[in-house]
Amino acid sequence: MSPIVAIVGRPNVGKSRLFNRLTRRRISIVHDHPGVTRDIISADVDGYTLLDTGGFGLAPGDTPSKIIKAVDAQVMFAVEMAHLILFVVDAQQGVAPMDEDIAKRLRKSGKRVVLVVNKVDHPRHDAAVSDAFRLGLGQPVAVSAEHGLGEEDVRLRVTRALDLPDDAPEAEPVAEADRRLRICFIGRPNVGKSSIANRVIGSDRLIVSDVPGTTREAVDLDFDYKSKKGEVWKFSLTDTAGLKKSTKLASPVEYFSQLRSVDAIGRADVVYLVLDAVDGVGAQDKAIAGEAVKAHKPLIVVVNKWDLGRKAFAEGRVAKYETEDHFRKAFAEAVESMIFFSPGSPVLFTSAITGFQIEAMLRAARKLDGRLDQQLPTGELNRVITRVTEKMPPPKVDGIRFRIYYAVQTGTRPYRIKLFCNQTRRLGESYRRYLERGVVEEFDLQGCPVHFDLVGKEPRD
Repeated sequence: MSPIVAIVGRPNVGKSRLFNRLTRRRISIVHDHPGVTRDIISADVDGYTLLDTGGFGLAPGDTPSKIIKAVDAQVMFAVEMAHLILFVVDAQQGVAPMDEDIAKRLRKSGKRVVLVVNKVDHPRHDAAVSDAFRLGLGQPVAVSAEHGLGEEDVRLRVTRALDLPDDAPEAEPVAEADRRLRICFIGRPNVGKSSIANRVIGSDRLIVSDVPGTTREAVDLDFDYKSKKGEVWKFSLTDTAGLKKSTKLASPVEYFSQLRSVDAIGRADVVYLVLDAVDGVGAQDKAIAGEAVKAHKPLIVVVNKWDLGRKAFAEGRVAKYETEDHFRKAFAEAVESMIFFSPGSPVLFTSAITGFQIEAMLRAARKLDGRLDQQLPTGELNRVITRVTEKMPPPKVDGIRFRIYYAVQTGTRPYRIKLFCNQTRRLGESYRRYLERGVVEEFDLQGCPVHFDLVGKEPRD
């Protein structure tokens, strides 16, 4: 479990601006009006989870008293859960009575605290840094979150306090307009992955053969797809070797080919599981889907060779179905039943030979990718968790039932949700899947991976 760092302070001292600065993203809303931040907002940063909290002690006025109490309660909850506190004060206003009250609470909590004096935008504000010593929380760090001054000093103090490496590499930002959606095709050998890849890129760049195992290396290709409406969609495609059971790998080449395929899954934004319409869905398809789920990747199921499936229906070889739609629906239900551990994954029927539904397949990836960056409101998330657990309570383990006290989203791609609970070992795998499905359905995240990080109570002496 990654350490938790909570940013606290009275309203309008620049907590959210500091949060955005440390996450290098504009996640929290920044506004001069006090009380804009209410729920706890979180993000994973340099090996720890950073929490942005509402302002302690909001003044009555535009904010209802119930909300003020709720904000204070959430801040205290964040303080209790945190391994380190970033206590922010305002250099331009100086140390206020509320700052002294908060400092008293933090000293009483026994938590490690880094005192941050924000808005040090001019040498005349240096006096406030010296004045902050009287809060009794050690050496303050002078920063200007708005201009980035002192940012690295804060990062260094945090990493040293948490005993983390202080040389984490900084990723190069990519403009959204230039970003390519990275898609990956996985499946058993000879289900038509390379044929679909050739169809979407509009050329025969990849070797297609009826011989299973033709593709050995994971092949990366950038391409632009022009939709029927004239839109240009940017993709980066990875075609992988067919995945087999480890007991059936006949050579080192197949072994390393398998490793390349698994690595390609890890690098993808959206993964396509390709099935054969004639062969149907089997245990090996389930195992391959499990590789994508294990990597926390969104999954789309593509039933290829549907032209052959329609032909089989037309010739009466699947006579137990009254209509083709009935046949297709039954196939989709069988797929959903087999990969129940990936709730809501879209099931599409395509044909690489005829081009049937190829654009729909790409459109589905874009739609699914667009769902992956939502911030789930903390209050609503907790209401959903409560509703789901009340509908079907978890089973007892050793006479004690698993209990969730609080939930907070800590990341996206995949959706990471931290569950503060009684004991982590009491959450069984089947009930974990039930919770995941509940979150997916309530927030309309069909096909998106949801991962729970459990934080249990410390055992008593």
